[in-house]
Amino acid sequence: MRIYLINLARRPDRLAAMQGEAAGLTLTRVEAVDAATVDAGAVDGWFAPNDVKGGAPLGEIPRGDKCCLLSHRRAWEIFVASGDAHAVFLEDDVRLSPSAGALLTSDCWIPAGAEVIKLEHYGPLGQRVLLANLRRVGEDFAMGAMLSRHTGAAAYILSRGAAQALLGEARFNLPVDHLLFNPNNSSLFMSLAPWQLVPAIARQKEFVGEKSDIDGTRAPLRRLSWTYIKRELVRFAYDLRLLPQQFLAIRRGAKFVAMRTAD
Repeated sequence: MRIYLINLARRPDRLAAMQGEAAGLTLTRVEAVDAATVDAGAVDGWFAPNDVKGGAPLGEIPRGDKCCLLSHRRAWEIFVASGDAHAVFLEDDVRLSPSAGALLTSDCWIPAGAEVIKLEHYGPLGQRVLLANLRRVGEDFAMGAMLSRHTGAAAYILSRGAAQALLGEARFNLPVDHLLFNPNNSSLFMSLAPWQLVPAIARQKEFVGEKSDIDGTRAPLRRLSWTYIKRELVRFAYDLRLLPQQFLAIRRGAKFVAMRTAD
């Protein structure tokens, strides 16, 4: 199973760090789209207008997040052209668990029908994700179908079919992590039916003290303002809308599972 690493040309330090993280694994580098230098027109044409009325459920998508999605899209294209059945996608600011190698060298453990598998734990320690149909993966891991939001797209697996579905999108209206892992907003979520690996084998470095390269492009949208308040209220409304389905899933055996990263 090939491992595609998304990396900015101006961050050879991160490439070197990831090569150390992935000792024993072969990484295929994919050059990231750089928000600092790319032409805005070449980016914006891939996205819906930057507001809720224009089709963006979470409002304006920061420039850095747009470039991040297009970087992932480059990697999806390379994967589909390879003819492989599955591939791993990593961002260059992720830390891998020592046990990651055992899962990333082969796709023989991936159950039939699992099109998207999230490998990372994103967010605070102990964050809970609603999972259904939990099943064992070897002796040390399990995986479950995701029924609640768990964003972050620093480490995941796609099947060939899932990548083709993503490449079939003419325009995007969400950042890549919400597109893949947010049932509240993503129209693709139900068809992709993502799974979560438990425990996770990856953790973004922003949760261990290092900032993302695109964090600066998000700062203006995080300032307290009426636009910010409206966006957060819209997000809360999306969360509420999903509650009846989640309660029904819990009655049928789904569980909230506390996220952690494997040793």
